[in-house]
Order: sequence, then structure tokens, then C-alpha cells
Amino acid sequence: MEAELQQILVQVSDLQQRRKVFTSKKQTNKQKTTKKKRLLDVGKEEEPEEATPPCRSLPTLCSIPRRLVISPSLGGIPVTPELTESLRRILFGGTFHVFNYEWRKSVFQFREPNSELSFALQAERGGARAVQMVVQARVIKRLLFGCQSDSDGRTLCSLTEVGQSDQEGALAAALTDTLWLAGQEVGATVTLVTEDYCITPHLDYKLDTFTEKLQLFTFTQKEDVRKFLLDHIQCFKEEGSHGVILFLYSLICSRTVDRLKEDLDSTTSHLLHLSLGNFVCRQALLNLLLTGRARPHVFNGTLSFTEDGRALERPLLGILSRSDVGYLHWSREQMDRGRLPQVGSMLKTPRVPVWLCCINSSFSVLFSPTRSLLSDWRTEHLFQLFFYNGQSAAARLTVDTHSHHWEASCRDPVADPEKRFPSLEMTIRTKWAGAAVDWNGTAPFY
Repeated sequence: MEAELQQILVQVSDLQQRRKVFTSKKQTNKQKTTKKKRLLDVGKEEEPEEATPPCRSLPTLCSIPRRLVISPSLGGIPVTPELTESLRRILFGGTFHVFNYEWRKSVFQFREPNSELSFALQAERGGARAVQMVVQARVIKRLLFGCQSDSDGRTLCSLTEVGQSDQEGALAAALTDTLWLAGQEVGATVTLVTEDYCITPHLDYKLDTFTEKLQLFTFTQKEDVRKFLLDHIQCFKEEGSHGVILFLYSLICSRTVDRLKEDLDSTTSHLLHLSLGNFVCRQALLNLLLTGRARPHVFNGTLSFTEDGRALERPLLGILSRSDVGYLHWSREQMDRGRLPQVGSMLKTPRVPVWLCCINSSFSVLFSPTRSLLSDWRTEHLFQLFFYNGQSAAARLTVDTHSHHWEASCRDPVADPEKRFPSLEMTIRTKWAGAAVDWNGTAPFY
């Protein structure tokens, strides 16, 4: 109910902005008509009118501030009509959908530098939060472990000592890692917005005033991608930049539309779907962000047969390789219906102990500063995990995989443990079955 109310309020706000704009334009036109009539009455010629930009009648959020656009002379390749249509089709399934207010305002913005949450990106509820939280996972990976090969990374305390330059460096590295994976580790493309329209849309295409101004910059060296992103990091993190959308366009262009079509199977044709009035990420897009391939399913490998042994008409495509950051999934609603997806080991056991979590359709990050957690079984007896959901605080959890006292402490022996414990704890148990979770004084949530 809260999510639905939030979406309704956003839509009402957007409509109010549009009404103000059109009302203002109507009044202006009325004044011009009156002025014209008055001038004609006295036999004078009407003064020439100033040309009106094509986006003046649209909400201000449709236009990116001038300080965040680049010059066409920077050297990129202008977007083509064919590419803009392909972007719309692979994202929405058609050319008439555009990103809404919630997506347009979403950026990669950190919290206050050198604070308790200086490592953390701000993320509101909504469809764009999934993209922000994948990037958050890789930011944490970079800050904790960097490019080190030692057994452990930095401590959580060091995450509170992150200054602005460290924030921007970690963000550029996280975006680079994601794009480089999508480009099969041989190249990547970054999309930015230029000053002028690169194409003239036709009648079968809905204008959004920034996709039509894209410039594409393609690189064949990973370090060149990182330096370019760092030089233009304001285009992804500052208010009004449409930073999450630009990154999503960069991701698709890095993977290429043709490869994306090969990644998908008969169950998925595009990357976003409409839910409660907002566009949310399909599993294929999450997997593209996590692994570089838009595979629609979370199990390992390819599924060619049903549970009863019958051959599938078209195989179902899962995860082919171990990811650098992982993925955990839990949903009470899906569990009640017996449809909880079984996440495979390729996603459950990543190279570093950082996971994107989808908990009751809301996205967050779970991580440990102990790198050996996934390589030394002795560290999995008793360890700490930290949880961040994009909102105001992080939680420290102690996980005990041997005591099993969580089962014994229940007064009702027949009660379903899946309904007795917070969803976050049940999410953790999809990785460590039967683990006891201590919230260390924090009131349990999720």
C-alpha cells in the first residue's frame, strides 16, 4: 500500500507540473492574441516573436542542465534513429514508452563524505533502485577490497573515512567494472548527452528530449573507460543528470542489442516491465548488471528438460559463470505460492563476499569485510555481515551457522519458521541454511 501510494503521489506531482506548464502557455498565447488584436486595431505591425525551443512546453525534468551536457566536439558518435528505437524496444518492448519521473530523477549520489555512511549511495524506492544497488555492491567491493589479492580487505571502520575523491573514484571504478563485463571484457561504450538534437524523431517515436541527444564514446582499454567516466562523473551523480538512465544506455550499448537478443530466451523479450505504475527491472537486466549477460534465470547453466524429464521446446538460459558480486533472493509471497526461484551457486558464491539482495521485491546490499569468508570454511562458523538498503542506516548482523538455537527458541514447535523470522534472516538462510542471526541490538526489519 505504501509503494502504491508513493507511485500515485509521484504521478500526481508530474501531472501538476504539466498542468502548470500548459496553463502558463495558454495564458501567454491569450496575451499574445490580445496584443495582436490591439496592434491591428491601431494599424501597427506585430513585432516578431522569439522562437520557442521544442522542449519549453515539457516539464523541466525533461531537460538536463546545461552544465551537465557535453560539447559535440568532444569526439563521440551521434546517436542514430535506429539506435534510439532499439534502445526503446529492448528496454520497454516498444517505441512509445519513455522513462517516468522516478527514473529521470535517479542518480548515483553518495551520502556525506567522511561520515558513518560515506560509502553509501542514496536510493529511493522504485524501479531505478535495483540499478543503484548493483552499483552500490561494486562500490563496496572496490572500497573494501580494491584490486588486492590478500585474504582480507579493509574494515567497516575504514568505510566511514571515505572522502569525496574516494567516492568518485569508487563510483567510476564500479561503473567501469559493470560496463566492461557487458562488453565481454574487450570494450565498453559510455553514453552522454550533448547540446543539440542528433536525430529528428518520426511519428512512431515518442520524444523524451534527451535520448535524441546522445553521444556514444567507445573504448577498447578498461583503464580508458575508467578515466573517461571519472572525468565526466558529474554526468552520473549530480541532480538532474538522468545518471541512472545514462548508465543503463551505456550498459546496453556496451553489450549491444544483438548480443542482448541472443542472451534472452522465450520467457523474456525486453528488460523492464510495468508494475504498479512504474517500470521495474526484470531478472534479465539484473543478471546483465551482475554478470555481463542478460540471462533471464538465476539457476546455473542451461535447462533443457522439465522436472518430469520432458524436453523443452526452447532451453531456458541461466548463469554461465561465477560473478564478482553475488545475488540472493527471498519473497514471502513467492514462497507461499511455492514459486521462490532457486538461485544457483554461480550467484550465491561470488568472488568477494558482497551480494545484491532482492527481498520482497525491494533491493539492498549484504556484505562482509572478511574476504576469506567464501574460500575458508572455518570462517563460516561465526561471522559478521553488514546490511544496507539505500535508506538511512546500515545494520550489523552476527551469523552463527552451527548453534541452530533459532529453531529451539520457538515457543510453537509447529509454527512455520518462514513466517516467524524477518525476511532478511530468511534471505541469509538461502545461503547458509539453518543459520542463527543476531541483530546486535538493532530492531529487526525486512
